[in-house]
Amino acid sequence: MPELVYATLGEIDAIHAELRSGFQSGKLKSIAYRKYQLLQLAYLLKDNAKRFEEALATDLGRPPLEGHFLEISTSIGEAMTAYSNVEKWAKPEKPAFSLNFTVMRPVIYKEAKGVVLIITPFNYPLWLAITPLAGALAAGNAVVLKPSETTLATSSLLAELVPKYLDVDLVRIVNGAVPETTKLLSLQWDHIMYTGGSRVATIVAAAAAKHLTPVTLELGGKSPVFIDSDCDLPTTARRLLWGKVVNAGQTCVAPDYVLVPRSFQDKFVAALKTVLVNLNISADTDRELD
Repeated sequence: MPELVYATLGEIDAIHAELRSGFQSGKLKSIAYRKYQLLQLAYLLKDNAKRFEEALATDLGRPPLEGHFLEISTSIGEAMTAYSNVEKWAKPEKPAFSLNFTVMRPVIYKEAKGVVLIITPFNYPLWLAITPLAGALAAGNAVVLKPSETTLATSSLLAELVPKYLDVDLVRIVNGAVPETTKLLSLQWDHIMYTGGSRVATIVAAAAAKHLTPVTLELGGKSPVFIDSDCDLPTTARRLLWGKVVNAGQTCVAPDYVLVPRSFQDKFVAALKTVLVNLNISADTDRELD
């Protein structure tokens, strides 16, 4: 098991100051430099896919195929989507016609917020780190990424690779637990994104409010599924059960409960049982082949 090196509280102050200087340098005003950083982010993942596969297996027991499907390939896709669209996203826009303002010929210009703090959870330790990081870089922001302290292998690997691929004036990893996160939240940021549970989210929101910092909280919630009796039942049951059990159920939008017509309930439950049995048979066969 790798050792996760926590940042000291003094290092966090220094990182915050260095990223503020990096943002103010204006490097990311250049769309070409944003694209370069996004391409480097994609290469970080592609070049080290095997290592991330092993890290996800260590942290979560995730099989290689699931690791690629849920996180590695998906994260590369997010970085490349940002790479391909950043010019369009950053382009100035003309607002909708308004009789009051048309004579002023208004234009909307896209400006970066500044230095962004991203706090990520354990359940998707790569995808939920890379996706907001790619978005922040595409928008021209400097970023502190705080990975989960419970995914030691993945968080350690990110800390190792980010300085090798990305501009350290603009992107830094801060590893740590509650004291380090508390220190981060005591500083002033230009935006905070937190993915996780509502209990910690209240702490994040309260800390952000002291500086009037805008916040994005991705907290999941209850996810009902409505089933019509005219549906393709085998396909519906298979997709529903997959969505519930993938990643061991640790997905914020995993189905929580199902609403079906009462007359269709027994038939639907029987279909789910059939799918579950088939999945177990497939899993047992795979283990025998291994």
